[in-house]
Amino acid sequence: MNEFTYTITDLAREFGLTTRAIRFYEDQGLLAPGRVGRNRVYSHRDRVRLKLTVRGKRLGLSLSEIRELIEMYDAARDEQAQIERLLEVLARRRRLLEQQREDIEAVLAEIDAFERQCRDLLSGRAGNPKKSVVNANSGFAKA
Repeated sequence: MNEFTYTITDLAREFGLTTRAIRFYEDQGLLAPGRVGRNRVYSHRDRVRLKLTVRGKRLGLSLSEIRELIEMYDAARDEQAQIERLLEVLARRRRLLEQQREDIEAVLAEIDAFERQCRDLLSGRAGNPKKSVVNANSGFAKA
């Protein structure tokens, strides 16, 4: 290969992906390698598209969102529309992650409370530990 083309192995190694993942991205229309005989040959454009795909996946974007942004990038003469759309996608992703963080914090607080109850029961501070593991109001049935 010359310096402007890449093999599937080159890209897999560079981006820490499997060749199977790269072929999947091809199947999804994100990459369009050429062929030399039976071998795939990836252009600089394919490499950039793969880099954008990997970044998008790391941000948690869907493949359809990634494809939309890449297609806008390919077609755009003026980057403003692409940047505005990217900001919308990122804002939606941020809201989702913030909600997930709140949910995780709530679950962790519940775990803390259950752990305290269990420790109190084991130490005998909350009555007979053999009688119940956690009280009925906690959502767990009596032992």
